[in-house]
Amino acid sequence: MELNSTGREIRVALLEDQQVFRESLVALLEHAGMKVVARCAEASSFLSNMRAAAPDVAVVDLQLENLSRDAPMGSEGPEAGLNALKYLHDFHPQVRALVLSGHHEPEVVERCFQAGAAGYLCKLNVGCDDVVRAVGRVARGERLLPVDMLHANVMHLEDLQVPASALSRLTLREREVLGYVAAGADNLKIAAHLGITERTVKAHLTSIYRKLGPENRAQLAVMACELGVPRPVLA
Repeated sequence: MELNSTGREIRVALLEDQQVFRESLVALLEHAGMKVVARCAEASSFLSNMRAAAPDVAVVDLQLENLSRDAPMGSEGPEAGLNALKYLHDFHPQVRALVLSGHHEPEVVERCFQAGAAGYLCKLNVGCDDVVRAVGRVARGERLLPVDMLHANVMHLEDLQVPASALSRLTLREREVLGYVAAGADNLKIAAHLGITERTVKAHLTSIYRKLGPENRAQLAVMACELGVPRPVLA
C-alpha cells in the first residue's frame, strides 16, 4: 500500500475527461491501496470539490474536451488543465498536482511546472506501475521532472553541476525572488509582491544567475523546483 508523508492512505482526485481512462485510473489507484476522493471530467466541478475532498494528490489531464460546460476554466488546447493547475497552486497549495497528459511538447511541460505542477507523466510512454509510483512519490513531497521532455536549453541540475547546497549561496531575498520565478511570476509581479522596485528584482536575478549558473529563466525555474525552493501563492 502506498502511504503519504504522514503514514496514512493517499487521497487522490482525478481530472480526466475520457471516461474509460478515468475509470481505469480509479481501479488502478484503489487496487494500490489509495483512496480516490474525486473523479471529474470538467475543471469547474473538479475544483469545486477540492475543499470537501481534501486530496493529497490531484492527477490532472491538460486536454479537456468538455469546454462548453467548462468555459470559465479554460479554452482550446491544454489551457483548461493549465488553469486548473494555477488554481490549485493559488487556492489549494497543500494539494500536490501530478499532470498525466498526452502532451509532450517541451514548452507545455515547462508551463505546467511554472503553473505549480509537482510532477509530469506522458500518457504515451508510461505504464500502470509508473503511475502508481508517481502518485506515491508526489504525495510524499517529491518532484518528478521529465528532464528528457524539457526544452533542450533547460538542462538537468546535474548537468549544471549545482548541488543542493547551492541555496546557501543565496541571500534570503534572493531565495524569495527565486521562489517567485519558480511560480511563474514576471519581474513586475515579483516587485509588487515583495514591495521592491523592478530594478531591484533585476539586480537580485543578476546575482542569482551569477551564483547558480543557469542560462535563461526557464532553466532557472526548473532548477528552483529541483532544489525544492518554496513557491509562493500568486494573487
